[in-house]
Amino acid sequence: MRIISGRWRGRTLKAPPGDATRPTADRVREAIFSMLASRIGSFEDLQILDAFAGTGALGLEALSRGAAAAIFVETDRTALAALKANITTLAATAATTILAVPVEALGTSAHPAHLAFLDPPYGKALAAPALARLARNGWLAPEALVSVETARGETVEAEGFEVDTVRDFGKARVHLLRFTR
Repeated sequence: MRIISGRWRGRTLKAPPGDATRPTADRVREAIFSMLASRIGSFEDLQILDAFAGTGALGLEALSRGAAAAIFVETDRTALAALKANITTLAATAATTILAVPVEALGTSAHPAHLAFLDPPYGKALAAPALARLARNGWLAPEALVSVETARGETVEAEGFEVDTVRDFGKARVHLLRFTR
């Protein structure tokens, strides 16, 4: 697993051992960022939220491409260790915040994200309630784009979100949503 583009292009990211964390494959991450770039142009100065962050690959990719700051939300201890190691390796500590709390326990945010990534465990129907909580508690800026990765065959519907596109990549399905509030 590596950073695809930007200032850290080609840098390797650490993944936790075992199968508790399922990092987004490089080719899927590349497709996500291609879709996002065609919609927003530059990542410069964007505020990023990476929920169910795992290794942090999505948020770190956005930082590599010029985003201003990223908040990572993760609770798994081995994933947190890999995330912290990746942030340290890339010397990205100043631009990052880690919240070791469940997404469903997030309070309010003073820094709404322009771009959010949600990669919850497959098959647990966590995306829609997470989107509702993020919307309700000010985690998303108006018109924010949200990339949600699920298992192929899963759907994501949440009030206040408009589906931009849905694409399948092997076992993964990527939903690109726009926050309409």
